[in-house]
Amino acid sequence: MRKRWLSLAAGVAVLAATVVPAAPALAAPTFKVPFPCNQSWSGQTRSDHSPANAIDFNRTDDLGDPVVASAPGTVDVVTNLGDTSYGKYVRINHGGGYTTYYAHLNAFNVSVGQTVGYGRVIGYVGTTGGSTGPHLHYEQRLNGSSVKIKFNGAQALYWGTKTYTSDNGCAGSNTGAGTVNTAGAPLTVRSGPGTGYSAVGTVADGAGVTIHCQTTGTTVTGTYGTSSIWDRIGSGRFVSDAYVYTGYDGYIPSVPRC
Repeated sequence: MRKRWLSLAAGVAVLAATVVPAAPALAAPTFKVPFPCNQSWSGQTRSDHSPANAIDFNRTDDLGDPVVASAPGTVDVVTNLGDTSYGKYVRINHGGGYTTYYAHLNAFNVSVGQTVGYGRVIGYVGTTGGSTGPHLHYEQRLNGSSVKIKFNGAQALYWGTKTYTSDNGCAGSNTGAGTVNTAGAPLTVRSGPGTGYSAVGTVADGAGVTIHCQTTGTTVTGTYGTSSIWDRIGSGRFVSDAYVYTGYDGYIPSVPRC
């Protein structure tokens, strides 16, 4: 396979204005490989990459191949830096200080403010900016700082090249995607499915969440009406579905009951 990797030695400073403000760290979303279900891609990490924790994804004849959101969230950057640095890139805000970057795109398929979930095509592999050939430059960041990448909770290979097979957007993945909508205030996270359980944190308005299962609990009236459904978004972490947009009026068909 012909390998084509990027060089970004002069580009990082250009992105300084887009760094996300610091925020308290919450549990990371369940990130998945940023390509459609069952596709296999070669991902390379190297210590001289900029930033070093990024992955360059490549496969044969990949120019124009779709790139998908690696976790639910809200698109907050869609821009073109021209012939330098990241070129055409998208950033997704996943809440809790977590963001992902998708750089050197050939074209965009989303706009700022758009809510996306697993498997949503956000753009197409390209060679814009400081790229030496078609590939995807991918990053996960926490409070603006690049962190070592994880897929399904497992850390990517550092340092070297590894083949990653995507389960992003696959039918029967048994998780759902939602977006918190409280009209401004943070949403309280409870240790169980009800307002009588202890508060264990908050989720920011507009944040994307991964829903692992749903169950019945305290009836709550919120942005999306009155509901007794509660969404488990992590171990011992529940939020009222009345404040979460999932695209369904009631239970999500693909998500199991807790």
